[in-house]
Amino acid sequence: MRKEQHHKGWNEIKTNDSWAIFKIMGEFVNGFEKMSKIGPCVSIFGSARTKTDDKYYELAVDVAKEIVNHGYGVITGGGPGIMEAGNKGAHLGGGTSVGLNIELPFEQHDNPYIDSDKSLDFDYFFVRKVMFVKYSQGFVVMPGGFGTLDELFEAMTLIQTKKIAKFPIILVSTEFWGGLIDWVKNTLLEKFGNISPGDLDLIHVVDTPAEVLKILDKFYGEYNLSPNF
Repeated sequence: MRKEQHHKGWNEIKTNDSWAIFKIMGEFVNGFEKMSKIGPCVSIFGSARTKTDDKYYELAVDVAKEIVNHGYGVITGGGPGIMEAGNKGAHLGGGTSVGLNIELPFEQHDNPYIDSDKSLDFDYFFVRKVMFVKYSQGFVVMPGGFGTLDELFEAMTLIQTKKIAKFPIILVSTEFWGGLIDWVKNTLLEKFGNISPGDLDLIHVVDTPAEVLKILDKFYGEYNLSPNF
């Protein structure tokens, strides 16, 4: 793909970009139509590389079960690893199980625990990310890699800049996230002053499914459930 693009002239690229608008619009329209019907959901993020016998896979299953038992649906990226665990927990709990899949050269494939009418496929990361943010009543962030960090920090940035309504962002596993939170506090905040003290209030670090639900229930005891923009 890169080689083909390298040989394209600017006029050809301009034409291709113009037609791509219609495909992008199509993904937005399809996503909005399907996602607007599913009701309040919580997104679960985490590594696609997590194995089924990993403790965090099992923890994600348990978290998802608790979420659906409290009346929320579960949204994941639709792939393997933690995403599969999230959909599995929702499926086992008899709740809504949504998968927002995307074509990637490795790792990504549909998992079998997504509701048959709630599996969406995307070519564009940014369209998929809009669906996560718009229709999630909270982010539950399990241990993951760059993609997980990308979703986490984008959500924090959008809330910080008031581009979207505030919603709970819950990091699961002090063992995994503790070092990052220390760096954010000690380096970003105290040493360089690149964030405000209140920005740390946007995130919660927990270790159990019960703690996840406590934060969600407390937040929505004060705020209404609704799309974020």
